[in-house]
Amino acid sequence: MVIGSLGWVAFLLPNKITIGGLPGVSSIVYWGMGIPVQYTYLAINVLLLAAALRVLGFKFCVKTIYAVMFFTTFTTFWQHIVGNTVMFHDQPFLACVVGGLLLGIGTGFSLLRNGSTGGSDVIASIVHKYHDVSLGHIILVCDLCVITSSYLVLNSWEKVIYGYIVLFVMSYTIDHVINGFRRSVQFFVISEKYQEIGRLINDEAARGCTVIDAHGFYSGKKMGMLFVIAKQNESHNIFSIIDDVDPSAFVSQSAVTGVYGLGFDRMKVGTKRVNNK
Repeated sequence: MVIGSLGWVAFLLPNKITIGGLPGVSSIVYWGMGIPVQYTYLAINVLLLAAALRVLGFKFCVKTIYAVMFFTTFTTFWQHIVGNTVMFHDQPFLACVVGGLLLGIGTGFSLLRNGSTGGSDVIASIVHKYHDVSLGHIILVCDLCVITSSYLVLNSWEKVIYGYIVLFVMSYTIDHVINGFRRSVQFFVISEKYQEIGRLINDEAARGCTVIDAHGFYSGKKMGMLFVIAKQNESHNIFSIIDDVDPSAFVSQSAVTGVYGLGFDRMKVGTKRVNNK
């Protein structure tokens, strides 16, 4: 929340660059009516959270309330710190990139922990709960209308285009942050000591293994091949286990686009088909 509010208040708001979601709505209201952004942001979030409580659950809303309060507090704090200073006033593109990057990092970490900064994040989380759609893409679609509507106040298509640039940078950053922590990898491990390696992966890495009966084509020697799915940040631990037990083991590692099941993501397929048999 500290990072995201800094990106908005220090780089985007002073340059009159619109962003999506409630910060964008709050910015438009501020430029058009002079109402401080934190007041509009907080008031609309109260209404959205009331609706989200039923769909997303109490745990999500508690984290969102926490995030909204922090975001509002630090928005006020950064406004006092920045004052009338306009960062990159003669380089709006650079302001777009820096502001969008900071907002994307803040929003990405919030969504990664099942929280939200409110606004379009809440809408994105509701859709993502039932459909396997990118959070960044949902937010992108929701926020286009907000950015485009800023023309009614700013009367500048240049500012609108800069808003689109911010949205692109922010959406890309959100997906990179979330997918970077959720990315999974698969291992194929061929070793005569596969049983010991598998046991240690179970016990120390807390990951399951599947044993596949295999034999060498040239040697004809039979042995077990381990199939392991793990998070990318667990790869180093698994490699260490394999190297400690059998440094000469043959290991293949590759990235996977999606893993569903126990310990990973849940499949989101919408309405289930009914078996009439």
